[in-house]
Amino acid sequence: MRRIVLFLSLFCCTASFAQKKNSGYQLHIRRAAAAITVDGSGDDAAWQQSETAHDFFMVLPMDTSHARVRTDVKMTYDKNNLYLIAICYRPQRRYMVESLKRDFAFGKNDNFLFFMDPFDDRTYGFSFGANAAGAQWDGTMYDGGKVDLSWDNKWNSVVKNYPDKWVFEASIPFKTIRYKKGIKEWGINFSRLDIREAEKSSWRLYRGSSPRLPSHTRAR
Repeated sequence: MRRIVLFLSLFCCTASFAQKKNSGYQLHIRRAAAAITVDGSGDDAAWQQSETAHDFFMVLPMDTSHARVRTDVKMTYDKNNLYLIAICYRPQRRYMVESLKRDFAFGKNDNFLFFMDPFDDRTYGFSFGANAAGAQWDGTMYDGGKVDLSWDNKWNSVVKNYPDKWVFEASIPFKTIRYKKGIKEWGINFSRLDIREAEKSSWRLYRGSSPRLPSHTRAR
């Protein structure tokens, strides 16, 4: 029951784990009422009942407007897994992918990544994602936003391409990650790179300092 209770509260977004929480960015997640099939379709009933994180902000080449490309994200959970689906719309049919290897180079692949701080200390956490061809990307976060890509673990994801979008759907077993007992709010943020549009975007708006997101990641 401990896992279930944890996720009845809010997921709060932070600009970077080293900064203060922003209460204006919260995503309520609900337990899935029925089984979820991770296939990139988004057809499961649980997704229709989930809140959507949208209206991403542009991070690069400038941080003064909303993103040009649309990204919608939903999350849910069951007894064993945390689920996420990201719908990455695109104005062109083609995507840019340089590698099918795990932990691909962020700047050379259209991709979606998400970051979570289950310790609520804005220092440590986990990151998961994929490029538009389905290659996985995962690591542990430290020092408020850097990512150690030497950490690889077992989780499931599917990327499916459509004429106007590509969809990333994932399930992450709770046993794969660590979290602190009694914490009812987790820090979270979502990041997307679209190379053809030359745009990096995130759910949380960044201003005044360089965002500590994938452009700063490195393997230790």
